[in-house]
Amino acid sequence: MAEKRALVVDDEKLIVKGIRFSLEQDGMQVDCAYDGEEALEYVRNNQYDIILLDVMLPKLTGFEVCQQIREFSNVPIIMLTAKGDDMDKILGLEYGADDYITKPFNILEVKARIKAIMRRVEPKKTANDAAKIIESGDMRLDCEGRRAYICGKEIGLTAKEFEVLELLMLNPNKVYSRESLLKLVWGVDYPGDVRTVDVHIRRLREKIEENPSEPKYVHTKWGVGYYFMNV
Repeated sequence: MAEKRALVVDDEKLIVKGIRFSLEQDGMQVDCAYDGEEALEYVRNNQYDIILLDVMLPKLTGFEVCQQIREFSNVPIIMLTAKGDDMDKILGLEYGADDYITKPFNILEVKARIKAIMRRVEPKKTANDAAKIIESGDMRLDCEGRRAYICGKEIGLTAKEFEVLELLMLNPNKVYSRESLLKLVWGVDYPGDVRTVDVHIRRLREKIEENPSEPKYVHTKWGVGYYFMNV
């Protein structure tokens, strides 16, 4: 994780200090913010590879910060939520977070999650040039640059939304169960449940479909899972 830059946002200074020390040991550059407004100021003025964002913050909540960041940036965001609070987890995903970790957490888990996201966000090097650009109807997916376009206009996808769409587009008409998508995109050790997939599919449809309730691209096979239809 050397030469990567992280922003850690939490009003508990001991937690921030511990995360910062551990990430710096891995060669990361780390900035720290202790309230929502300060966090937004940092993100507007700097480029980050990852943001660790607590839900409960002074001035602006983590949800509000996440929502506002998503208006201008697709930087990966990991929400820090209260242990066992499923609503916080679901809301974090709804507002555009890529992942969540429950408190209290093991710093090794935090670093493992960060590394997993970094690996997925890194442009994929492949000998198959044809797979670098995928097109269907009005949509074009740049797999190497990790950008998606509708009618030539870029649409802002989070890291996980892009990975879900990329997997489905690379395998058109193949139906993936929610459990399969969870394992393939989030990893076999991911502690979340299949609702995570549903939230991301819903957000993805809101961004790429003209009418999300009658999707053209990402379809549901009831009782089975989701698939992509070429148009």
